[in-house]
Amino acid sequence: MIASKLVNISINWKCKRTWKIASFNTSWCLVGCSIGDLGTIAYFQFTGIAWPVWAIMTLAIFNGIITSIVLETLILVKQMPIKLAIKTAIGMSLISMIAMESAMNITDFILTGGAILKWWVIPIMLAAGFIAPLPYNYWRVKALGKACH
Repeated sequence: MIASKLVNISINWKCKRTWKIASFNTSWCLVGCSIGDLGTIAYFQFTGIAWPVWAIMTLAIFNGIITSIVLETLILVKQMPIKLAIKTAIGMSLISMIAMESAMNITDFILTGGAILKWWVIPIMLAAGFIAPLPYNYWRVKALGKACH
């Protein structure tokens, strides 16, 4: 019942203020995800540890989500108690982080074969990671009045 009501909500997708809020939230999420994701790929690339591409990318996605949650928790803990900050960081942005991580790693896989950092691919990965969850983050702010920060 609640889900069907949410689907029927008419949203104004032209609100500049909401796009600004959603972009700010998405940027913080991107910073957190990128630290874990790119750091993991760089670690395997520089150490030469021979793991399958799928395993490195899976670990990179996991680490990206963890670092994003940690970063968002550190930001939120200034506004609320630690338990609530952790719950908020996980609950409000998990879908966004999964979309972001998926977009970044799919982009990496398509352009390099996966788990390979080259100077030219990183900005493309970051752009894909930013754009993928942005509409969802906008919708959360506009329809539900919920933002991560």
